Amino acid sequence: MKLEVGYIRICDISFAEATEVKEGTLYVNAKELESMVLEDERIAAVCFDIARPGESVRITPVKDVIEPRAKVEGPGDIFPGVITKMSTVGMGKTHVLRGAAVVTVGKIVGFQEGIIDMSGLGAEYTPFSKTNNLVVNFTPKEGLSPHEYEAAARHAGLTIAYTLGKLSAALTPDETKVYEFPSMVEGIKKYPDLPRVGYVQMLQSQGLLHDTYVYGVDMKKSITTMLCPTETMDGAIISGNCVSACDKNTTYHHQNNPVIEDLFAEHGKTLNFAAMVITNENVYLADKERSSDWTAKLVDYLDLDGVIISQEGFGNPDTDLIMNCKKIEATGTRTVIITNEYAGRDGTSQSLADADPSADALVTAGNSNQVVTLPKLDRVIGTLEYTEKIAGGFAGNIVADGSITVELQAITGATNELGFNLMSAR
Repeated sequence: MKLEVGYIRICDISFAEATEVKEGTLYVNAKELESMVLEDERIAAVCFDIARPGESVRITPVKDVIEPRAKVEGPGDIFPGVITKMSTVGMGKTHVLRGAAVVTVGKIVGFQEGIIDMSGLGAEYTPFSKTNNLVVNFTPKEGLSPHEYEAAARHAGLTIAYTLGKLSAALTPDETKVYEFPSMVEGIKKYPDLPRVGYVQMLQSQGLLHDTYVYGVDMKKSITTMLCPTETMDGAIISGNCVSACDKNTTYHHQNNPVIEDLFAEHGKTLNFAAMVITNENVYLADKERSSDWTAKLVDYLDLDGVIISQEGFGNPDTDLIMNCKKIEATGTRTVIITNEYAGRDGTSQSLADADPSADALVTAGNSNQVVTLPKLDRVIGTLEYTEKIAGGFAGNIVADGSITVELQAITGATNELGFNLMSAR
C-alpha cells in the first residue's frame, strides 16, 4: 500500500464570514458549524472558541483532539465507518491542515478528562499547546445517558474536523511525504538482509467509556488482527476514551502515531517495517489470555525478528502489556515495550501493576504521579468545575492566587505511551 500525505501549514485560526484557508490562516464561520452540530438532537447547545500557542488560555475538561484531514485521491474517505461510509483506506493521497486541531470540551461523565494550557508550565507537558486549536464546547440535552452524550460529542468533533479537512483538498501542500508499505513477500525480497520489525499497538477497550474504534467497530468486540499502518493516517482508528488524560491516545495521536512515523523513517535503511498488529485491552482474564495468545501467534506467523509494543492506560492494561511481551518473547521474537509509570508522587512506588523478567527493554514516557503547579492563566475555555475531580486533581487544588496543583495525569498527553510527548528519561 502507498499513501502520499500533503501537509498544508496552518499558522492561525480566525472567525470569519466564510470558512476557508487563506495564506496559512484557517477562517471559520462558527454559525455554520453550530447549525451542523445542532442537527443532532442529543446536543442542547454548542459554542466555539480559539486557543493559539503562547496565549494565556487554559482549556478544560478536554475530551478529544482531532486533526483536520481530507482524502484527495484513492479509495475511501477520512474516518471510514464513522463519518464516511465503510471502505478500506490508507492508499492514494491525503491532505492535512498541519498546525490546526479541533479540541472538544464539555461536561464530564466520570472523572478522567484533561487540561491543555497554551502557555506557562502546563504548556511544556502537552503537544497541543503548539497547535492552533478550534475549541468546541458541548452542552448535552437533559436526561441524556453518559454513553449517548459521549457518542454525540465524539461524532460532532469528528464531523467538524472532517468538514474543515475538506478545505485542504484543493490546496497545494507545503510539504509532501510518501509512505510505502510492501506486502510481506515483497518486503523479504527487497530487504533480505534487514531485520523484520513489527509494531503491536494495544488499544484501550475496557468498556465503561474506555473505548477505541477501528473502522467504526468497538475494539473490545474484535480479535487481534493486522492493519496497514497507513490506514491510521486516514482515521481508521479513533478515540472514544474517557481515561486519564496523560496517557490517553486522542484521535490526533492515532492520526500521527510517532511509532509508525519512526518505523517508516528507518524502513529500508536499518530495518524492514514488516507488520502492524492491533490488539485490545479487555477487562476479564479469559479475554486477556485470548488476545495475547492471538498477538503472539500472529507475530510468530509473520516471522518477525523484533516488535515494539505500545500500551494505552495503566493498571489493568499493565497485565495485557506484560502478557503480550512474555508470550511474544517466548516465540523467539525480541520486544521493546513503551509505557508510562505510576510510581507515586515521590517516584518510589512500583511503576507497573505487573512485571516479568522478559520485559527487559522498556521505554518510559514519565511518571504520571509527578506533581506540578500550573500558574493562573487569563482565560479559561470550558470550566474549572471539574478540576478537583479529574484524575490527577484533588480537593482544594485550586489555590487563592488562581494557580492549580495537579499530577501530570491531569494534563492531556503529558505521559503519552506512544511517545507523543515532551517527557523523556535516560
